[in-house]
Amino acid sequence: MGRRREAHDPDRFLQLRGDHFHYYRRVPREVRDLDERGLFVRRALDTTDRTKARTARDLHEAADNALWASLMLGENPQAARVRHRQAVKRAESLGFVYRPLAEILVAEPLDTILQRVESTIGEPAKSPSIDAVGGAVDRPDDKISEALDLHFNEIARAEIRGKSPDQKKRWKAKREMSVDVFIGLVGDKAMSEITREDARVVHKYWLDRVAPEKGRADRSASTGNRNMGNLRTLYADYFRHLGFPEQKNPFADLSFTDRSKRSRPPFPTDWIRDKIFAPGALVALNEEARGIVLAFAETGARPSELANLHEGVIHVDHEVPHISVEPRDDPDDPREIKTASSVRKVPLVGVALEVFKKHPKGFPRYKDREASLSALLNKHFKNHKLFPTDNHTVYSLRHSFEDRMKNGRLDEELRRMLMGHTIDRPKYGEGGDMKMWQEELMKIVLPFDPAIV
Repeated sequence: MGRRREAHDPDRFLQLRGDHFHYYRRVPREVRDLDERGLFVRRALDTTDRTKARTARDLHEAADNALWASLMLGENPQAARVRHRQAVKRAESLGFVYRPLAEILVAEPLDTILQRVESTIGEPAKSPSIDAVGGAVDRPDDKISEALDLHFNEIARAEIRGKSPDQKKRWKAKREMSVDVFIGLVGDKAMSEITREDARVVHKYWLDRVAPEKGRADRSASTGNRNMGNLRTLYADYFRHLGFPEQKNPFADLSFTDRSKRSRPPFPTDWIRDKIFAPGALVALNEEARGIVLAFAETGARPSELANLHEGVIHVDHEVPHISVEPRDDPDDPREIKTASSVRKVPLVGVALEVFKKHPKGFPRYKDREASLSALLNKHFKNHKLFPTDNHTVYSLRHSFEDRMKNGRLDEELRRMLMGHTIDRPKYGEGGDMKMWQEELMKIVLPFDPAIV
């Protein structure tokens, strides 16, 4: 009976101290060990007006009710996030921006506070609408490791849906490394507690790797930028997901200038012809790896693109034999392409045509295994002295193909299309143009001994 009368008391939990009102309330026995505020909760309401005091009291009361309910339920972080998102949406549907109670009391004028209260007249005391409008749902306070899990499992789920298992694994690994570095330096902090100073500690760590005061750098500026960017994106996406897109990002504007960035040097054309295409130069490689190297040299298609071709995109029996580099839309076997401009058709000429006649179903051994393919090829080239300099990698063959097209005076837009680079105006058409592409590529085709295939 006492609690029922208390609920209907218009001045419940109000206490006058001098001529100012305070909110004063006993913490329920069931949550006393969990609420760090002690036996009683006391808040100055900064008003001498009883009506205003009752309005402020209602907001504090709703907030405490929600807090104690969540403590008694032992609410987990995921449930807290769900409740918070629902509160944000519900507040917006009623015409208000969701704010925690403390921000409402500090940031909003009394007229707006009264509008919030009036919008819920007639609602039950524990109504979700009252919680939403009154800011009684606490914002989740995930640690950065928990925020990363949320990013993988919910926030970025649509973004990574089209990636293959290996692409997802590498995409996640890069972001896990960035967060691991952060945790190692400043701890597994709650997202709301991450400060600019924390971000600067991480920036200093990468600065010492990218541009040490003494000695040689052991990481590139792009590596440092990627790791800082991963943290910046995680922070922004997390708070945007919670409904706080305006949250100031402590990782903003912390990056590195790369003045020493160098493109991979291309292989000289005669080196490809006389060394790489020499009989026996690639014989120690298995047939699929050897086929990928030879097709790479004569198409410029990335090794990862070649490794993931399948029977449906290899067309050696067409009037103009070609391959189609495109994403796999199969939900059971997805794979995304690097960029929209990377989706293209590439005519097959010279050794590339012979390779795909031999491998019309592609290279299943290296499907979704481009990392192991790259390691194998670079090791073979190094062991067999197939690199002109220490600065070359197998990927340099892509730059060689581009240089050969330039030297052969192929049209710039055709070059960009065949390389999968962005074109400022609509791409070449199909059909008859494919024949023209083939004729242009024949101008730069490399001679080869059929035995190397």
